[in-house]
Amino acid sequence: MARLPAAVSTGLLLLTTCVRVVPPSDVGGRPDRVLERIADWEDRRSLGGGELVRLATSAPDAVIRGRALRALGRIQDVRTLDAVRVGLTAPDATVRDEAAFAAGELALSWEPLPEAARMALSESLTMAESTEAEPTVRITLLESLGKLATPGAVEVLTARLSPPDGAWAGPAAKALGVAARKAGGPLVAQVPLATMVALTESARPQAVRYGGAYLLATAKRPEAVPALRGCAGDVDPDVRAHCVKGLGDVGGAADVPVLAPVLADSTPRVAAEAARALAKWAAKCQAEEGPQCPPLVALATLVPQVKQVASGNAAWGHPLLAVAQQGLPVSAQPLWINLRRALAEADRVATSEEAHADLAWLDCRVAAAMDRQTGELKQVQGCGFGRVSEPRRLSLGLHEVAKFTPVLAAASAPNKGAPVSAAASPPNTASPTPGAAFAVPLLDHASPLVRGAALDALSERPVPEAKAPVRALIAGDDAVVAALAASTAGKLQDTEALPAVEALAARVPREPDLAESVAGALVALQGRAAEPRLREWLHHPHANVRRVAAESLTALTGAPVRSANVELPKDTYRPPAAPPGTTLTLRTRKGDITVLLERDAPLTGGNLVALAKQGYFRGITFHRVVPDFVAQGGDPR
Repeated sequence: MARLPAAVSTGLLLLTTCVRVVPPSDVGGRPDRVLERIADWEDRRSLGGGELVRLATSAPDAVIRGRALRALGRIQDVRTLDAVRVGLTAPDATVRDEAAFAAGELALSWEPLPEAARMALSESLTMAESTEAEPTVRITLLESLGKLATPGAVEVLTARLSPPDGAWAGPAAKALGVAARKAGGPLVAQVPLATMVALTESARPQAVRYGGAYLLATAKRPEAVPALRGCAGDVDPDVRAHCVKGLGDVGGAADVPVLAPVLADSTPRVAAEAARALAKWAAKCQAEEGPQCPPLVALATLVPQVKQVASGNAAWGHPLLAVAQQGLPVSAQPLWINLRRALAEADRVATSEEAHADLAWLDCRVAAAMDRQTGELKQVQGCGFGRVSEPRRLSLGLHEVAKFTPVLAAASAPNKGAPVSAAASPPNTASPTPGAAFAVPLLDHASPLVRGAALDALSERPVPEAKAPVRALIAGDDAVVAALAASTAGKLQDTEALPAVEALAARVPREPDLAESVAGALVALQGRAAEPRLREWLHHPHANVRRVAAESLTALTGAPVRSANVELPKDTYRPPAAPPGTTLTLRTRKGDITVLLERDAPLTGGNLVALAKQGYFRGITFHRVVPDFVAQGGDPR
């Protein structure tokens, strides 16, 4: 898969709508107005009183029919399934392609399709794929079969893997990988390993090797280890990244010699995957190995790379960040200490303010990983060389100590009184996770970042003394913190918080983002008594509120519950569409990013322009950056 330029890939991330390009209509007058009406119905999640389905099944203009099918796919209403199936047999290839796309969108519906609908759609897609002569349409059909992820779809996709140099092998392999990610590796257990391995041979085209690597990685088969070792050295970085990731999931200490050199890969994403894999394996080391555990020995080679970050090459910090995010056992304490010493030395010779900032944040990430090992908030208190604010330090540390597992600590700690033995690790006798009592005072911190992170820690490691201060936060002004507090009250089983949770629930119709946390709290504290309110939410205009209600009611009642199909009112405010060619420039500490707004997503573009004019993006942090792939910005709470 070819990598996109940074500006384009960022734009694709920001424009989270499903983008499909349909040839523009060459007719004027009323057909253009029909296209505008279709766009309006799609935006309001409306079937236009049945008119949209009629256009999708019988409009004489192929462009209008295709655009109507695209809208049906995006609306994701199971009642339109028959119209989509009819579109798969249309005489015009553009219409068939849009129907195939719509089928894939229905397969990914927020509320899963009923089993009968899935089987019917699988049958139609299978039949359409077997007779489709247009290559672009056939690829879309293969993609949608992967999204549907039925046994019948897997059977068709498996057949298309052969011959490995065929036109369909690459798309079919990627589709099978999507199916495995959606439904789990066992779904693709019937795919012959030899067939998958053949796709990754160096003589295959890049698209085929990429598909094979993606499939091998998502299938997670231990018997694929030799093949994953081989493709971890592929000339293409995208192929290498998937193979290294897959090896991290099913490999082990015997594969350390394969991945140790990859820590210096010229593509940071690949090096980061190798670091993450080695960190996973380190957690399985025997206690008596200590710092000499082979994965830890390999990871120690990252220490000198800190100098590269000091010289302004931030990409060398990504493997370090991956290890800190993954976490290491207590036996890795010497490695963490050496890394922090190297970071401090590098900070003294850093060549720019950007390098100083990168080193400071890496130091805090490592410090937080150390705190995660012990479950206590200590190292982050003084990390960052004075360049990282207290709220950022504390919130980072709190989120990490929330993940503390005494099982890992107990399994990794050397037993000084016992003889060294080659036997397997002793049975797990670790004590239950202790509560995060240290987080309770931080519920009163001035920063909402810290309050939210403290709630996260207390949700995972509850203590009784947190109940009263958590209750107070539910009624606070910060909606994000209030929602987190409600969720935490549910984890604490604090029935005294129920009035405050119900008051917050009354705000959900006006503030849909509260729905998920509040629903969880209502279910935890009220049980079946929460059912009437949740059933009201089934008819809310916001799709996520309806989804949350349906999932909560399904869990409460033990029977599948589906939400209603709700159209947005005609007078719902929407900013004007972004004019063609509109760009946004994001000015960051690392430089400017120019985003060209996709012309086929004018409403999403209009939303972005309106938010930019309001100053919404000022001060937002890009909290997730994967080089050559994605940059994600927003409120990381």
